[in-house]
Amino acid sequence: MQNSNPTIINSADLPTRLHPAVLRKPSALGSTLSPTALFPCTDPNDLFSTGSVSSVAPENDCDLIKEPIDEQEIYDVSNSHLRTVTVLITPTITHCSLATVIGLGVRVRLEQSLPPRFRVDVRIKEGTHSTADEVNKQLADKERVAAALENGTLMGVIAKMLETCQ
Repeated sequence: MQNSNPTIINSADLPTRLHPAVLRKPSALGSTLSPTALFPCTDPNDLFSTGSVSSVAPENDCDLIKEPIDEQEIYDVSNSHLRTVTVLITPTITHCSLATVIGLGVRVRLEQSLPPRFRVDVRIKEGTHSTADEVNKQLADKERVAAALENGTLMGVIAKMLETCQ
């Protein structure tokens, strides 16, 4: 069963995206990097308005930009040069059959957008999906993600979902 009554948000009500080149300015990528230094925003939720992640909602044949993302969190890992971007996804329904595909799409887009020193961690928020543990295990398993990315059909679905991110 799919969500028969999704919450659709008008794109005009969302923050304006910044040009992706803003993310790659050498001066913003110093050794004392914080999430706000990398992303020119004061709120971690604005990460999704910078163009790194736009929209993914294949079950409604519409963009995730129109779907609410309840929670995104950015974690800064100590003084290491490595940083972790953690995204907690809240599915629209607790038994969403496409939660793994949506999570994989978010992961792919962030990995395409962020410099290699960033570790991307995409998870389903605890208690928001009936099989969150299994979905999180799949999204965290590097071998499963690599195998999924080699699947031409699945990559076609993800590419279609991410068309608006270009």
